[in-house]
Amino acid sequence: MAGRTVADQLVAQLVDAGVRRIYGIVGDSLNPVVDAVRRTGGAARGGIDWIHVRHEEAAAFAASADAQITGELAVCAGSCGPGNLHLINGLYDAHRSGAPVLAIASHIPSTQIGTAYFQETHPDRLFVECSTYTELISAAAQAPRVVHSAMSHALAAPGVAVAILPGDIAALPAVGRAPRVVRTGAPTLVPDPADVHALAEAVNAADKIAIFAGEGVRGAREELLALADTVAAPIGHSLRGKEWIQYENPFDVGMTGLLGYGAAHDGMHGADLLLLIGTDFPYDQFLPDVPTAQIDVDAARLGRRTELSLAVHGDAAATLRALQPLVHRKTDRGFLEHTLERHRDLMRKVVGAYTTPVGQRKPIHPEYVASILDDVAADDAVFTADTGMCNVWSARYLNPNGRRRFLASALHGSMANALPHAIGAQIAAPGRQVVSVSGDGGLAMLLGELITVAMHRLPIKIVLFDNSTLGMVKLEMLVDGLADFGVDVPAVNYAKVADALGFFTRRVEDPGDVEHALRDAFARPGPVLIDVVTDPRALSLPPAITGEQVKGFALAMSKVVMNGGVGEAVQMAKSNLRNVPRPSQFGS
Repeated sequence: MAGRTVADQLVAQLVDAGVRRIYGIVGDSLNPVVDAVRRTGGAARGGIDWIHVRHEEAAAFAASADAQITGELAVCAGSCGPGNLHLINGLYDAHRSGAPVLAIASHIPSTQIGTAYFQETHPDRLFVECSTYTELISAAAQAPRVVHSAMSHALAAPGVAVAILPGDIAALPAVGRAPRVVRTGAPTLVPDPADVHALAEAVNAADKIAIFAGEGVRGAREELLALADTVAAPIGHSLRGKEWIQYENPFDVGMTGLLGYGAAHDGMHGADLLLLIGTDFPYDQFLPDVPTAQIDVDAARLGRRTELSLAVHGDAAATLRALQPLVHRKTDRGFLEHTLERHRDLMRKVVGAYTTPVGQRKPIHPEYVASILDDVAADDAVFTADTGMCNVWSARYLNPNGRRRFLASALHGSMANALPHAIGAQIAAPGRQVVSVSGDGGLAMLLGELITVAMHRLPIKIVLFDNSTLGMVKLEMLVDGLADFGVDVPAVNYAKVADALGFFTRRVEDPGDVEHALRDAFARPGPVLIDVVTDPRALSLPPAITGEQVKGFALAMSKVVMNGGVGEAVQMAKSNLRNVPRPSQFGS
């Protein structure tokens, strides 16, 4: 068309690829792209919506959640220098989560690159580590192929791709035709038969088998349950594996790691063969020193976390289907039954410790709030959880069912992810209930995104665990024998903040009000923030505690007392007494 620019061409490529929105903040070098978006007329007219956020980091988080919910390419954008630099933390999260995201990073005028120009950075270097593809567009004729390559890489990895576009290049007349992005179905990576036979021999020779499953078992649920039944193996899972394998699973024994609960730790350490399936669980200190076999679609992950006896490179489902006919049914179910009984006991005594008897105790225990939230939330709700204690309570008390989704910064571990993740999830799935399980530390960090929620009238339900402290950091200090320092923040009435923006809000300080407040809030049509004032001394303890960690906790408490905080130490002990294992439970 007459007057068609590189920016017009880029936006047309996005429309053709099925993109319906871009998350970002406008800026001078980005103006040609933003104006091209405006002229599409918006998604309702077959074009693209511009989703205006308050911080580019939130744009990247939102695009990540959008991509994870839809499975389609999502797009974010930032202007030159500080604008696109702000994207980087959210892009790290998206890339490590395997979310297909295209970031459009506009740049200073092309003739000024390398002259220490105003706002000059080098995005072609900055984004390399958090992307699968990063390229600078330096000519109009180059643009359509680079944009095509970026989209193709993002979808194929899947992960982040970055197209860097100087503002003056974006405004040039378009040159040539843009190639279309052609999608394919998901391929199946079939393992080598020799590897499968070797794994079958190891399984048949073992008496006590444990399975630890991760996000890679998505799509392999039935095959995994069949294997567990045949070889009498308890199944533990990682945080990212939880939503795919925990529900309706008679072999489930919970999680391990700092967020862990149940008997997964005991089962893994008591086995004489551990099967790691579709997981790149990074915390090797929680992995046992037992013969281990690993199945993964990415060969680079095999043996990365622990020494392996066997490895199989292949899709989990394809590998398990090939393995099943080769393994013998275990007639001795003793190890499985013992581990399951241990899990049931721990769930009653530890995970359930705060969910039943504390309905009238102040301050409110966060575990109690999470258990009520699990009951109140919709069967197909999307939960987004802030990194830290909110991850712990979500992992332990929010139950998947095959329809719910759970998003977290599980691999990048960033604070402040829950609310922007919820923004992207709600825009991508407007008919679903989206619940942001936020901590006050994370919410405060990107507090301005409350304005984004209000501006777009997103019916997000924010359940704020407001303990006026950075709880996970406090725990890390205590187990290292350090008195907690620099972790407490002033109390803020976030309900009043959100109320000023037009949210329906409620501040809850009495545990007897929790369930009514949540049910009432979730019935409201628009944005909601429920500010639940929770016990700042309630800490997460891992499923197995070493003697050194106990010594560290005791040493930290003695330091708190010596600093005049005897009342604080006593209250912390009371808040966590039920979670502390007996000395016989200490690991070595």
